[in-house]
Amino acid sequence: MRTTRTRGAVAATAAIAALLAAAGSAAADTGGSQTPSAAAKAPTGDGARALCKRVPKIDARIDRALQRLNGPVTERGSVARLQKRVDNADAKGDTAVATYLKDRLTFRKSLVPMLNQRSSDLDAVRTWCGTQHFGAGAGKTK
Repeated sequence: MRTTRTRGAVAATAAIAALLAAAGSAAADTGGSQTPSAAAKAPTGDGARALCKRVPKIDARIDRALQRLNGPVTERGSVARLQKRVDNADAKGDTAVATYLKDRLTFRKSLVPMLNQRSSDLDAVRTWCGTQHFGAGAGKTK
């Protein structure tokens, strides 16, 4: 019973794949004969306008992440809190836990310079967007 089902499923999958392959090659054959109106409706650009509109939200997200990472020991997700957890694990002698937490701490510490770099890159994008007159908030300065 199971073999019949498997054979049927394989046959159905093969039939669908053959149909899709035929449809794909037919679409590829007609690709060169597009009408000018269809070509005009195709999306163009590199997404700069959309990026310029998102700059304020991206900036806020980066700032929130940096604030959390640089937060005090009481802040969840902060480097200081994770360092305290590593110290506690070392004090208890839990070497496996301490090793795991140290790896997480190393990664979390590497986030800070990366986010600072992204923030400075975003400032350059904001400046560029201001010269292009794209989107709301594009000319905002820190």
